[in-house]
Amino acid sequence: MTSFLGNNKGLVDFDQKSLAIAAASIAFNPIFWNTAARQEYHNKVLTKLAGGNSRYACYGLAVTIFSLGIFRDFLYERALRAQPSHPLLETDLAKYLAYALIAGGNTLVISSMWALGVTGTYLGDYFGILMDDMVTGFPFNICGAPMYYGSTMSFLGTALWFGKPAGVLLTAEVLIVYLLALRFEDPFTGAIYAKRAQAQQKRPKKEL
Repeated sequence: MTSFLGNNKGLVDFDQKSLAIAAASIAFNPIFWNTAARQEYHNKVLTKLAGGNSRYACYGLAVTIFSLGIFRDFLYERALRAQPSHPLLETDLAKYLAYALIAGGNTLVISSMWALGVTGTYLGDYFGILMDDMVTGFPFNICGAPMYYGSTMSFLGTALWFGKPAGVLLTAEVLIVYLLALRFEDPFTGAIYAKRAQAQQKRPKKEL
């Protein structure tokens, strides 16, 4: 009996640890990329590490952010597998909703990456790699931050697919973290493009 309780307690401890690790990873990623990008903008830290080539530096950050995202998703799925399921999340309706959320979320993420390109997706504007015009077509005509909302939809779809209430709670954290990130990112990015617009207005016009 003691052995059974000991094993059961170990399982509960593992559940809590895996959940905490997944939650920490979800919070860490946007903090990391915003900190790294702002250090680049103000001090050119990553460009200096890349030998003065800002484009290579941006690509390096892109690989890092993408890798951290894959690792976060691994930790999330690992945490879900260790959590108890709930009958209400194991119905056919929940599964169909999971399919729709995952498909819709991935569509938003992939299409926004296609529209923005590598540097547009991975904070190239902090490296001085600015886009010529604002992207207003799909999926940006649906919502202002399709990558963030699409990712949130995929997290929720995965939680429903596994039937795990813990996944729904982690998805709520994902949404909160992304909304907080947008409060920092949108004004800062807007200021970068406003600064470029002011500089372009000050340039003397060429005489015909």
